[in-house]
Amino acid sequence: MRFLRQGLLGLFILSLTAGLLGYAGQVIRDAVGARMARDTTAPERRERVFAVRTVTPEAETVTPRLAAFGRIESRRTLDIRAQVAGEIVELAPGFVEGGTVEAAQFLARIDPAEAEDARERARIDLADARAEAREADRALLLARDELAARKDQVALQSRALARQRDLEERGVGTLTAIESAEYNVMQARQAVLASRQALAVAEARVDRSATAVSRAELALAEAERRLDETRITAGFSGRLSEVSAIEGGIVAVGEQIARLVDGGALEVAFRVSTAQYARLLDSDGALLPLPVTATLDSGGTTIRATGRIAREAAALAEGESGRMIFAALDRAPALKPGDFVRVSVEETPLERVARLPASALGGDGTVLAVGDGDRLEVLPVTLLRRQGNDVLLRAPGVAGREIVTGRSPALGPGLKVRRIRDGAGQTMSLSDERRARLRAQVEADTALPEDERRRLLADLDRARVPARTVARIESRVGG
Repeated sequence: MRFLRQGLLGLFILSLTAGLLGYAGQVIRDAVGARMARDTTAPERRERVFAVRTVTPEAETVTPRLAAFGRIESRRTLDIRAQVAGEIVELAPGFVEGGTVEAAQFLARIDPAEAEDARERARIDLADARAEAREADRALLLARDELAARKDQVALQSRALARQRDLEERGVGTLTAIESAEYNVMQARQAVLASRQALAVAEARVDRSATAVSRAELALAEAERRLDETRITAGFSGRLSEVSAIEGGIVAVGEQIARLVDGGALEVAFRVSTAQYARLLDSDGALLPLPVTATLDSGGTTIRATGRIAREAAALAEGESGRMIFAALDRAPALKPGDFVRVSVEETPLERVARLPASALGGDGTVLAVGDGDRLEVLPVTLLRRQGNDVLLRAPGVAGREIVTGRSPALGPGLKVRRIRDGAGQTMSLSDERRARLRAQVEADTALPEDERRRLLADLDRARVPARTVARIESRVGG
């Protein structure tokens, strides 16, 4: 009985558990059905807003700078060569590598013994030629006097013949006397012819002696020039390089013993592309004399020289492209021929252009501007120049607009954005003391390019100064 009672109790508990589980399942099924039968609405989605950095450019006049690399050269370089062969017997104390010399300063002397002997021989030959010339002049005078006497003798014999003929006509003369007088006249005329021939010979002798004197004078001048060539002097003021001469050394004719470089007549040669070259021409196709700055960077030291474009290469060598430009530099004693420098050329100013970061320009030649409702708009622009990390654009609709400085594939027209303005678009007011201090820092900064200096001073003259300009000036002096 006890076993039967426990079995019935277990069966009752099992039935009760099954009933409760069935009821719970029914409740869950009804709840799910009621939930699914209810009308539901999709959750509201919020529009994505992109954060962008913007600047507000202004239309301004900008002087673009063309950047290139060049080599310093000297416009005047002279090879010092020996004009005569021989032994170097004397050298100037300053005739050394890097020595500074003045124009016409003595540099070296080649043994002048042979040249001095040749000069003395030429002087003796000239003295002989001049003596011969004097003797020829005296002989010419004598020949002329002799000719005159012969002519007088002809006249005298002619008169004697006339008298004999007159006597013969009066019957007191003889035929023999007349024939004798005629013979004397003929003899006198032959003597005149001989005197004329002697005069011609004397005149030819004078001409030959004059030629001999000229030849001797030329030989003496050449001997003196050869003697002068044994003394080597500087053609102009400058510095010596490639010095190879030593005292006691033997040099040949035309052998180079040094090179003289004029450090005050420097120029920089740099190559530009054909497109860049076209921007350096005027309307007639002539090269403009634009300002040029050559900068030599050596560690923490910067050496700068200014000048102007002077000329261009006449032709291109095989395998070259672009154009070779030469700019004459002002006095720059710190630069030396052979220095490799950075070259900056101030091009013709561009008016009413906008300056933007290069990242603001898209590959399709457009920029993004923030329009109504903080939504992006596409503005077409014309790229004029690239200046480092900036671009210069010609776009009348860009000035005064908020332009996105960083383009990305996620940005496009119609998107809503939130502005993060760069310092370039922010302005600030300055006290008179701070403004004067910043101006003094800009004027005293010798490493600052001249066009950049003018632009910074122009910004400081505004009532409200761009914050980026102030930050840049103060960062250069650790302010």
